[in-house]
Formats: sequence, structure tokens, C-alpha cells
Amino acid sequence: MKKLFTGLIAAALLIGVFLLSLPAILHKGGLHPEYLGPTLTLPGQRALIITTSHGVLAAPGETEGVATGVFGSEMTHPYYTFLDGGMAVDIASIEGGEIPIDPSSFYFMIKTPEDERYLNDPIAQAKVKNSIPIADVDIEQYDVVFISGGWGAAYDLAQSPELATKVSESYYSAKAPVIGGVCHGVLGLVNALDSDGNLLIAGRRMTGVTDKQIQEIDIEVTPLHPETELRKAGANFESQSAFRDFFATHVTVDDERRFVTGQNQNSGLESAHTVMRILSERD
Repeated sequence: MKKLFTGLIAAALLIGVFLLSLPAILHKGGLHPEYLGPTLTLPGQRALIITTSHGVLAAPGETEGVATGVFGSEMTHPYYTFLDGGMAVDIASIEGGEIPIDPSSFYFMIKTPEDERYLNDPIAQAKVKNSIPIADVDIEQYDVVFISGGWGAAYDLAQSPELATKVSESYYSAKAPVIGGVCHGVLGLVNALDSDGNLLIAGRRMTGVTDKQIQEIDIEVTPLHPETELRKAGANFESQSAFRDFFATHVTVDDERRFVTGQNQNSGLESAHTVMRILSERD
């Protein structure tokens, strides 16, 4: 009995050590890599972050399922990058009001420092609870428009004619903003039109969640998949792969330097800093 008890204690200690080490192990594997490039400030400029309003992971049309929404870091990474860069940052969503955040994105082994900062930031939380409906956004006041992802985005970004219109209006606005998107957020770009009525992103280099990552995670119930939809829209899709694409990352800038897209949940931080770099390099 004593040996059994000692063995159980040893096993519990090993499990505890493993759990405590899990965030570092995942980070080392490629989850949420650190950004090592230059940080910039752009005081006086304005950024808009757009998210999903959909909070249920289920077959299209069903109302009961696992809670989902925007993936935490895909909102918090750009938010604090822009905010710390001296920019005024607003948050909008398809329907407005409280934005659903995927609970799994704040699990201890996944949660980032920016996520922790958000969880202790009443101002940011108020913006998320009272997000601007996309139909009410004055898109021409922004120097940056950034669309966050998460599973919820598969259900309402590409399906929103208002968002497609706002992306088109943003592209042609006097500020010529940099338009960003990460992970499933790039679905918000696929139906935007140019002035001739053609798809705005056709022929542009872009990235987003790969079909491979979706298959590996085995969540194919969502109605739209970014790689598939970007290719359908005529974008020149590119990405990086890993032993599991959940641990890959890639950021793409189109040749006109108007669109910055990030592959997945690991790419939001670099995408946001890349947006700021492009803005800072303008004449």
C-alpha cells in the first residue's frame, strides 16, 4: 500500500510538472511566437478591429453547440499593438453589442500576455461588450481596418453584405488604409468588390487558415473555410506548414501594400506590427 501511495504521489507530481510546463512547450512548438521586429508609434492615427458576432460552433442553422466566437489573441494582439503604438482603437462586430470570445482561447496553456492584459482591462472589455455594429461604422475615418478570426467568423463575415461594402469603401477612402485580416478573419474580404464590380482581392497574395489545419483539428462543421474561399475569390494563396499547421505561422503583404493577412492564431501579432510598419513607411 505504501508503494502504491508513493507511486500515486510521484505520478501526480509528474502530471503537475507537465501541466505547468505545457504553456512553454506549446510556445516552443510554435504557438503564439514572440514578435522580434521593430515596434513603432503612429500617434493621431485610428484603427478599427472587426470581429464576428456568432457564438455557437455547430452545423449552419443550428443554435445549440459548443461556445465559440472570436479567438482571443486574434483580437487582443492587434488591439494592444495599435493602442501601444499611439493609435485610437475602436472595435466593431457584425451585429454590434457584446462580442462572443471563444472560451478555449483563454485556457491557461494558450492564453497570451495580451489576453491576460485584456482580462484586466475594463476599457477594452467595455469596447467588446458594446461593439459598434458594422452597418454603423464610419469606415472612412480609419487608417487601419483589421478583421479578427476565430471559428465564429466562418458563420457571418463572408455572409455580411454590409461588411463587404465597408471593406470596399475602406479600400477607396481618402486615407487609403491598410486592411488586415488574420485566420478566419480573411473571410471578411472575399466578397468585397472593386470599382468595376470585380472581386477586390482577385490576383492578390493572401493567406488564412489552411484546409490542412481545419482537417487536423477536425472541425469541418463550419460553413466556410478560408483557404478554399480565398482561392475561389481568385487570391494567390500562400502559407507555411508544420507537423501540425496549428503550430505554423505566415504573414503576407500584397504587392500594392494595402492588404496584410495572417495565416492563423499565431500570426496576429506579426500581422499587426506589419500593418504599422507599412503605414510608417508611406511618404
